[in-house]
Amino acid sequence: MHLTIPTPANFDFPVAGYAAAHAMPVDKTPAQVVTSAPKDWYARTGKRALDLVLILLTLPVTLPIIMICALALWVEGGQPFYWQTRLGQGGRKFFIVKLRTMVRDADAQLVRLLATDPAIRDEWNCTQKLRNDPRITRVGHFLRATSLDELPQLWNVVKGEMSLVGPRPMLPEQLRLYGDADCYEMLRPGITGLWQVSARNDKEFSYRAKVDAVYCRSLSVWRDLVLMFRTIGVVFRRTGC
Repeated sequence: MHLTIPTPANFDFPVAGYAAAHAMPVDKTPAQVVTSAPKDWYARTGKRALDLVLILLTLPVTLPIIMICALALWVEGGQPFYWQTRLGQGGRKFFIVKLRTMVRDADAQLVRLLATDPAIRDEWNCTQKLRNDPRITRVGHFLRATSLDELPQLWNVVKGEMSLVGPRPMLPEQLRLYGDADCYEMLRPGITGLWQVSARNDKEFSYRAKVDAVYCRSLSVWRDLVLMFRTIGVVFRRTGC
């Protein structure tokens, strides 16, 4: 089957503005797309330096926003943060930190939903998420719609566990659904990335491997900046994953 993902002219935007979307074929396996880790200056040191510089520059804005969101969650229902194990670069596990957007017994509720509702079970098995998740709180809906729940992950970026741009971090148990993780493990997972801003992020979970392979192959400072720019549009349109 021939699959494509919408990408803006292979990420090469004209400086003047946003280019029309083009289709990049991803019918090859991740191993065929990328055979070795990127070795240029940006992959080695530039990407990490860009992360730290941008976090430092935006900290006066992001830190107060995180504090306000955390206060709103605390008023709504207690502990505003939660930590969860994710797979990082080289397959190493780390604890990702996010603002809590679900009820406190979300995992137990998911088990009950999967056991009692076949439609929800099929959706979860396919995409590993629910389009209309009943576990999300009122404040959580707003945080997810604006992607503000992702901001605490800046701490993971500072620690070197994540990057601002990269593959979407996945749970260890999702690895069996992902498939060939070579490309994923070459890079630090990102707060945003090609999959996160893709209009097709509701496809089967295994499709992410092909998207991540395309990102790994085209890694550059310019393309990362383009994805950051696209993220702003996705947040306002509320079309991201």
